[in-house]
Amino acid sequence: MPGQNISEKRKEAYSLLAGVQQHVSDWFSSIENRPVQAIMSTDEMRRLLGGPLPDEGIAPEILTGTLAEAGMTGTVASAGPRYFGFVVGGSLPVAVAADWLVSAWDQNAGIYALSPLNSVIEQITGSWLLELAGLRPTMSFGFVTGGHMANFTGLAAARHRVLRDAGWDVEADGLFGAPSIDVVVSEEAHYTISTALRLLGLGANRVRRIPTDGQGRMRADELAVALRGQKGPCIVCAQAGNVNTGAFDPLEKIAEIAKNRGAWLHVDGAFGLWAAASPQRTALVRGIEKADSVATDAHKWLNVPYDCGVAFCSDEAAHRSAMSLAAAYIVATHGERDPHEFTPEESRRARAIPLYAAVRSLGRRGIGEMIERNCRQARRFADALRNAGHAVLNDVVLNQVLVSFGTTAQTNRTIAAIQEEGTCWCGGTVWKGRTAMRISVSNWSTTDEDIDMSAKAVIRVARNQQG
Repeated sequence: MPGQNISEKRKEAYSLLAGVQQHVSDWFSSIENRPVQAIMSTDEMRRLLGGPLPDEGIAPEILTGTLAEAGMTGTVASAGPRYFGFVVGGSLPVAVAADWLVSAWDQNAGIYALSPLNSVIEQITGSWLLELAGLRPTMSFGFVTGGHMANFTGLAAARHRVLRDAGWDVEADGLFGAPSIDVVVSEEAHYTISTALRLLGLGANRVRRIPTDGQGRMRADELAVALRGQKGPCIVCAQAGNVNTGAFDPLEKIAEIAKNRGAWLHVDGAFGLWAAASPQRTALVRGIEKADSVATDAHKWLNVPYDCGVAFCSDEAAHRSAMSLAAAYIVATHGERDPHEFTPEESRRARAIPLYAAVRSLGRRGIGEMIERNCRQARRFADALRNAGHAVLNDVVLNQVLVSFGTTAQTNRTIAAIQEEGTCWCGGTVWKGRTAMRISVSNWSTTDEDIDMSAKAVIRVARNQQG
């Protein structure tokens, strides 16, 4: 009977998912003590997973077992407590569990009619995030793939608004013949600002770059000079949390200058925005509430799975006009939120739900404690390296540490050796013309013991490289 076949397949699915749950449990139990770097070579992964396109399939439990084997040794333990290479965080277990539910529910989160639950959770989560970040409660928000698309969305709304004010409908008429937009950014702006501007047709090289101070903060006095006497459409891009030093642009001063110019102020707060959640760090983001749009990436410091950025916008009409899609078969549900009106996408997963789970499980206090703990741990790491005689290049105001081990060659050798040694993983960068190792502390599970273990390993490896 057809019904019996479906029933049998469902039983097989239940068994498969139970097996996968065990694989996931094994992964989580290993992550604390395993080497941080991948230990399976690329060739070994290709031999295990590749080969010619198969004519016949294999049993799902064999396939998932093979993937689990590859994942145990072929991945970087970036979700673990001693990964400091990029600002990526590590997913809270409750956020992972919520993400499993999202996959099981298999909802298209773009339209209320397809997923009422997602629409409601987006409204709740967005309002909580606005309060947590100290932003205006009336701002609109869209849940996008990450920081890049959050910047794109905010800047798309900015493009719409400044051109509309100049009498131009960019969505209808494009950029051919449109008034020129003066785009002003920090010389330390993250590259996703440049790529977003490229995608928006505004060009990455047409921008005016404002000099920064020794910590990478935009100089407000230089911005004021650059904008003095200028007229026409203008977008100013500032930064809350420099990706190298953690420093914040003087947002309050920049907001005042932008307002006097009649410019739209966009703030890239990919990870630094959440300094607002820590009472000890709130002063760093003073003035963010005056921004016209703000971008953030929740997988970084709110520790949720990937594919969860958020764009906030003070002008909901501009936000909707820049993003809205229309089709005859999409009929708005009266009074309910259609999430696709706030993002560049239509079909997408319910990415707000794991973020809802993280915020609801931790609460304001728990998030603030996590942020402050990571900041304190960054200082602890920096102090240990400084006391060992190494040069810490930045003021550790947040969760970022820059350290040099001497010459460029010595620093590069040390970074490579640290990654190979496996106790922790740190990456390289160039800061103000000087090669450095960057340490980003942004994982919920990192303990002081992890910091001390990692610092000792770094000091030992550095000594061996210089000896």
